Amino acid sequence: MMWVLLWTDALVFALVAVIVTFVLYARKHEHMRAPWREVVRGRIAVAALVVLMTYTVTGLLDSVHFRKALPMQDGQQEVQYAGDVVSLLDGLLGDLATQVEKTYSAPFATTLYTRETVIAEDGTQQRIFPRLKYGGAHLADPVSERVGDIALRSLRALGEALLIILLLYALLSAWLGRRWNTGSAAAALRMLRGETDVPWRTALVTLFVFVFLAALIVNLASVWHVFGTDKVGKDVLYQTIKSIRTGLVIGTLTTLVMLPFAVFLGMMAGYFRGWVDDVIQYLYTTLNSIPGVLLIAASVLMMQVYMDTHPELFETMEERADLRLLFLCLILGITSWTGLCRLLRGETLKLRELEYVQAADAFGVAKATILMRHLLPNLMHLVLIAVVIDFSGLVLAEAVLSYVGVGVDATTMSWGNMINRARLEMAREPMVWWSLLAAFSFMFMLVLAANLFADAVRDAFDPRLRAQR
Repeated sequence: MMWVLLWTDALVFALVAVIVTFVLYARKHEHMRAPWREVVRGRIAVAALVVLMTYTVTGLLDSVHFRKALPMQDGQQEVQYAGDVVSLLDGLLGDLATQVEKTYSAPFATTLYTRETVIAEDGTQQRIFPRLKYGGAHLADPVSERVGDIALRSLRALGEALLIILLLYALLSAWLGRRWNTGSAAAALRMLRGETDVPWRTALVTLFVFVFLAALIVNLASVWHVFGTDKVGKDVLYQTIKSIRTGLVIGTLTTLVMLPFAVFLGMMAGYFRGWVDDVIQYLYTTLNSIPGVLLIAASVLMMQVYMDTHPELFETMEERADLRLLFLCLILGITSWTGLCRLLRGETLKLRELEYVQAADAFGVAKATILMRHLLPNLMHLVLIAVVIDFSGLVLAEAVLSYVGVGVDATTMSWGNMINRARLEMAREPMVWWSLLAAFSFMFMLVLAANLFADAVRDAFDPRLRAQR
């Protein structure tokens, strides 16, 4: 195989490296560890964190891309590679991407969703629901065997999930028992009773739900279309899982672009005031006066024209779609920093009048030192809260932009593209509802977990709330 590094892949793993570095740095400083300990002591926060980590792992697996080598032909000296770029997640999902039916099929169906005219052996024409090529093809009598087969595979998935969670429970008990010097049995009993500072029981229960869902996918999706198929017969579950990476990239990389503008311009406007404040206010006021959707649409269309006129820059369709995704992140980042900038400006105006800032200024401390050592640490709780909340908004923004046709490329799997296609499917008769349900369910779970985690971060990092506690 030949490894392929897309622009968004490089930025995603660079962001992971930054987060790991921050975690290692925070572990050495008690004033940074204490708020995070408060975060992980809440049951809702821990459950939301497990959900976010599950989505993150799925997105990272989908960010490792490669092209498979083609079979060698007689006389061929150089290895040729396939034009399709696949990921490690595609390998784990197996044949889910290649099990394409003729057209629509409902969840767990064994026939197409619409009737077709076929010619019987006696030469007469009949209107029937044809059997699917892959969905339920292993059953001889789908009418009588379908329920039993689904129940048996679901029980098998439940057993596998229980086995995995019990193994993780034993390993965690051994680790905590050694850490607490109480033995693994005592640690396991404390976790079972919920007597630990960190709600490990809640984390394991939440993780069990996702392990069970993963086991269901492994056992059911190989022989059934769990969420049905779309107009061209592609599996909807596969598209929904592949859309996780797009949502995470939009949420994280856009935030990465937005933060430098918002943080430094907001602090400079609030601290220096005067003409610096006037210029920065004029900048974000002017930017806010332009309709965001129109600005994004104009920028994306300009980028689309450039890509259409320079096709030689892209070896594969995935590289072309990835560049549009990256450009969309940049545009969203440039247009979404104004709200946080205004918030940080107002907070900085208040902080600069406090005694310790006035004292540092009177003693001749450099302006940059005051900004970085005295103001920024007291603004970080606002930054962290805004980052998590904006992540949720950006995931939803991608769905809206793709719905109006100025989002990610049409070949990129995203929840927005699925919802856009489902808009037309909902108007047909009979109605095709499962594409919209699948995209909505996965997106709702991610956004809800991000919002719940943001509430916990706000409660732990806000200095006023800490003082009250």
